[in-house]
Amino acid sequence: MGTITRSFANNITTSGILLPASLNNASLTNVTAYNASVATGNMVLISSQTASNSASISFTTGISSTYKEYQFWFADIHARTDGVAFSFNLSTDSGSNYNVNKTSTFFANTHAESDAGGDVSYKTNSDLAQASAFQLLNQFSDLSSDADHVVVGSLSLFNPASTTYVKHYIYVTSANHPSDYITNAYVGGYANTTSAINAIQFKMDSGNFDGTILMYGIV
Repeated sequence: MGTITRSFANNITTSGILLPASLNNASLTNVTAYNASVATGNMVLISSQTASNSASISFTTGISSTYKEYQFWFADIHARTDGVAFSFNLSTDSGSNYNVNKTSTFFANTHAESDAGGDVSYKTNSDLAQASAFQLLNQFSDLSSDADHVVVGSLSLFNPASTTYVKHYIYVTSANHPSDYITNAYVGGYANTTSAINAIQFKMDSGNFDGTILMYGIV
């Protein structure tokens, strides 16, 4: 015990602070509680909406300065029409207009059920350059209306209530193509406005859809 005690004591500073070398297990396995001042992070479900052969879903309340990040999760979004794209737009007037200028990048990878057609490429027909159009969330004309085909993913919108900075967003999706291959899309961009964003709308670029969208605030 004397050796262990001396080793431990040698790793305590004169201010009573434990040095890293005094700890043999750097994991948090045995921690049962955190001090109240330690921020651990949390996802808070604010609201959810379910589409049933619907033209769009809009969130016009709940986006505010309460959270610095909002996440939208898409559960089994099913297009009612082949060859369409899921999309979103933002509003600064509580949903009266969805026409915020955006600039974005868009790349996607694909792989067929037949093990053919593996590809990774940039999609110039799906990005935006200071445009107020809806931002596509899967590759242009890419979704399938087959009964067992869906698109899933999540969109992160950062600090939408800021009146100083533009509003960045990041999206990742996985979707079924009508020709039976999988597409993963990766979108990053920003809404070029210093006005607060307070509403968001999701829709297909043509036709209706089914599925659930959940809105979370990130603490």
